[in-house]
Amino acid sequence: MSTTVKAEDLPSLVGQELEPSSWLEVTQDRVNQFADATNDHQFIHVDIEQAAKTPFGGTVSHGFLTLSLVPFLMAEKTWKVDGTVMGINYGSDKVRFLAPVPVGSRIRARQVLLEVTQKTRAHWLTKTAVTIEIEHQEKPAMIAEILMIIVVK
Repeated sequence: MSTTVKAEDLPSLVGQELEPSSWLEVTQDRVNQFADATNDHQFIHVDIEQAAKTPFGGTVSHGFLTLSLVPFLMAEKTWKVDGTVMGINYGSDKVRFLAPVPVGSRIRARQVLLEVTQKTRAHWLTKTAVTIEIEHQEKPAMIAEILMIIVVK
């Protein structure tokens, strides 16, 4: 989406759902790199043979890897705010990991703007409901409320 809006128009967008992001494959290489970066080498993420013997039937993504991909997935389909200097990750509310993401599957983000609060003349706090879907699965991988500060000129 390439729609540009003025910061003062953000509140009028509350409740609107954006087009879903493109699908992103969760590869074993990405999972292994995340395991190395976080020192979380639990076998269900990195040991293909041992993970195949679990109810998952194979390796699965770390929940926090899924969460870490949210900014990338959100950025593809969002409103561009005129005069933006930067966006700042402000945290998350109500993060829940509802279903495992099997390695080799594809995920995408759906998002709905929930709240917009003007903090200062140049700082706008947004809260966005994000659902991470797994292709061909009814149950989402994750739901969260993502908080961002948009800094404008």
